[in-house]
Amino acid sequence: MLVKTFGSAIVGIDAISITVEVSIDQGVAFFMVGLPDSAVKESHQRIEAALRHIGYRIPGKKIVINLAPADIRKEGSAYDLTIAVGILAASKQIKHENVSDYLIMGELSLDGSLQPVKGALPIAIEAKRKGFKGIILPELNAREAAIVGDINVFGVRTVKEVIDFFNEESQMKPIVINNKDTFSAKLNNYDVNFSDVRGQHNIKRALEIAAAGGHNVIMIGPPGSGKTMLARRLPTILPPLNLQEALETTKIHSVAGKLPRGSSLITIRPFRSPHHTISDAGLVGGGSFPQPGEVSLAHHGVLFLDELPEFKRTVLEVMRQPIEERNITISRARFSIDYPASIMLVAAMNPCPCGYYNHPDQECSCQPGIVQKYLNRISGPLMDRIDIHIEVVPVKVNDLVEAAPGEKSEIIRERVITTRKIQEKRFEKNKGIYNNAQMGATMLKEVCRIDDNSKKLLTTAITKLNLSARAYDRILKVSRTIADLEGEERILAAHLSEAIHYRSLDRENWGT
Repeated sequence: MLVKTFGSAIVGIDAISITVEVSIDQGVAFFMVGLPDSAVKESHQRIEAALRHIGYRIPGKKIVINLAPADIRKEGSAYDLTIAVGILAASKQIKHENVSDYLIMGELSLDGSLQPVKGALPIAIEAKRKGFKGIILPELNAREAAIVGDINVFGVRTVKEVIDFFNEESQMKPIVINNKDTFSAKLNNYDVNFSDVRGQHNIKRALEIAAAGGHNVIMIGPPGSGKTMLARRLPTILPPLNLQEALETTKIHSVAGKLPRGSSLITIRPFRSPHHTISDAGLVGGGSFPQPGEVSLAHHGVLFLDELPEFKRTVLEVMRQPIEERNITISRARFSIDYPASIMLVAAMNPCPCGYYNHPDQECSCQPGIVQKYLNRISGPLMDRIDIHIEVVPVKVNDLVEAAPGEKSEIIRERVITTRKIQEKRFEKNKGIYNNAQMGATMLKEVCRIDDNSKKLLTTAITKLNLSARAYDRILKVSRTIADLEGEERILAAHLSEAIHYRSLDRENWGT
């Protein structure tokens, strides 16, 4: 007898339907075809043990299982339940009439219980697109899949529940959740706040400008100056995720298996902080069976690279394309996969190997030329993609004790949201551009016009401060954001002066 059940495979951050055809005939053999990996092939042993535990069995006949389409590699243990239901239906141990109406996924334990799978959200989206009557998943994945809406999602704990459901011996109630309530309940629910930071008013001002314009930032300063503390609070002043952004972010975390258990939706902007020993594939994605990297996991959020010069140069160089294009393409011989990567890059570094160059109290012990050599570990093309450079100086102990609590994130966020709305209106006719940091050279000339006096100021600054040529466009972008923050239509000399202040690492004499 031939029976078809349906599962799903993850390709990039999307899912495609997989047809599991089970044929049982005379003879004694077991064949699985259709490009399964080792984990899929091992499902035979898991299914046999699970079914025996609940009083069912795999028949001692010739069983042929085909996973179609055959040119797509099937990975992981999530097909266990799909194959088990197909075998039971083809051997007439359960009723087969309705099994093809549902998309079924789940990993089996040897006692018949079900373990969660990766990618429940894109799987549910695919099931809805294909018009399935419902989707059957492990209970721990049900809330995540139910976010999609307009499709019945059944969360099950054991394979016995699935058998009873198809044999019409029990009823299962679909999981129902209210997307708006779920989304609103945890919105902006951060554990940290900018009010925790004492002093450092100039640094907080720079980070507010970065958040308002979507600019990448690098902070340079000695150990203990608060670089990491400030970076971790940057997501709290970014505009809240909208529902579409939340779904995109959740899809990526779901596919990577990084979604917290029992969670249905990521409602706050991600903050990812990989260690400097990370590999190329770990940062931007890839591997033998491609998975999203840290850059994609930070989509619509902040990627924080602490101790930037300590990262391998090859790792930093692969960052250039995703920063510029906000997308990552992983190419292999037979296929290519795109992962979204719309991030704000925040980097931090010590000014020298010992960490105390330019420190107000500690003396630097590095040899002459070492400071510039340390800075040169970061290539010019990568530094070219960072708009704002901030020199962070430690707060003195007396100032730290006496300083009043800082401004709350909620207040700063309101200013950032207002500024972003100005930019959204400005770029509403320009597809793919949402903030000042994304402007190209052509648009820069239209949006960042300055008068003759401002041009003289900018020319003088570049000449006298020995700024590099690449600083010109960056200064204009940042000054546009500063003007937007103040509600000014024109870029004034004061805005340019502040923007020039944020290009310290472009000075040719820095560190000499």
